[in-house]
Amino acid sequence: MKISIISDAHLGFSPVEKLEEDSYENFEEAFTKALDSDLIILAGDLFDSRAPKTKAWAYALKILSKATLQENRGVNLVEIDKQLKEASRKTLEHLPVVAIHGNHELRAKGEINAIEALENAGLLIYLNINKAVFEKDGEKVAIFGLSHVPERFAKDVLDKWNPRPIEGCFNILLLHQNIDPFVYSPLEQPTLNISNLPKGFDLIVDGHIHVSTQEKIDNTIFIIPGSTVTTQFQASEAQTPKGFFKIDTKLKKVEFVEINARKFFYETIELSREQNAREIIERKIREKIFGNFNKQPIVKIRITGNAMISEKDLRELERKYQDSCILFFTKSLESTELTQKLEFLRSLKESRTSLQEIGLNILKKSLDELNFKNSFDFVDIFNLLADEEVDTALNILLGQQKTLRMIK
Repeated sequence: MKISIISDAHLGFSPVEKLEEDSYENFEEAFTKALDSDLIILAGDLFDSRAPKTKAWAYALKILSKATLQENRGVNLVEIDKQLKEASRKTLEHLPVVAIHGNHELRAKGEINAIEALENAGLLIYLNINKAVFEKDGEKVAIFGLSHVPERFAKDVLDKWNPRPIEGCFNILLLHQNIDPFVYSPLEQPTLNISNLPKGFDLIVDGHIHVSTQEKIDNTIFIIPGSTVTTQFQASEAQTPKGFFKIDTKLKKVEFVEINARKFFYETIELSREQNAREIIERKIREKIFGNFNKQPIVKIRITGNAMISEKDLRELERKYQDSCILFFTKSLESTELTQKLEFLRSLKESRTSLQEIGLNILKKSLDELNFKNSFDFVDIFNLLADEEVDTALNILLGQQKTLRMIK
């Protein structure tokens, strides 16, 4: 069976107006190139927001509907351990799409996330601690999908679910987590690592990480498709092309398919006070933008050292080269404490973490710095504060209350 695996499209991602169409164009190119497959897998974070804007919904529906125009190539769903909705059964009449949700689509318990909504529309089959077995010409492929859960719960949830490969199938485990040493953001330590992943799978796919990777773990193929759009603007994204994976399950052959994503350059420049900082930075910009590009390249320059260059100079450079590239600057500061705090906040922003997770991470860091003993679940504290139950939250923090109910 031929399967295409796409991850982290982040539809709707747009830090500046010039990048507004990138997430849509890149995903459409990847999905279109995947239409010659027997099955398409989406490994989480199809959307950039838990509550996508109308434009993101419109593009998702437009692009995913391309699968409904493709004939089913003899692929049958022979087993699934969930109740399939009536609209979802229509998915099996054309090119089937299977998906999990990522951290950007994570919703509160009891609410419907965007991926489940797309299943309700009959555009895909949504897996969340579920498995589905497909068959074509006598070959069976079993897909075990665990949608994203907060990192601190990931190993416990996976252990409790305990997915086991099915004999006679090509078995795929589909995740969207940090898996040490592949860590998207260091803000919350992963509980999963390469050695404690379930054994015996033919293929393990992990979304969430935005840089593509292919490795072999014993007899298991391990792949990270990476994102189809540049979102973090970190050095690693400048070193790896954007695209997705295709796999032939019979031959166990894996191919990375590159897409025509906007070129991204990352440069660190260390400067001293004696140097002409602006001249050196401008020379580096010209080096990066020399050549022919289908789209204006993104250039991010990280300035270190103790050179004197003002924000005014940097803004003038942005304006000067606005017709040639999209410029981003970051500067390292002298104060170690201030630098650490700014780097913490910057990493939150650049990791494209959801607002809920940003709040949780800031709260946890603040409580740790205040030496509060972790005898409570800080998620409960966060939820109490979000519901404006400040007195209850303080009572629990101070040990005056041990339940979530308000003291009468």
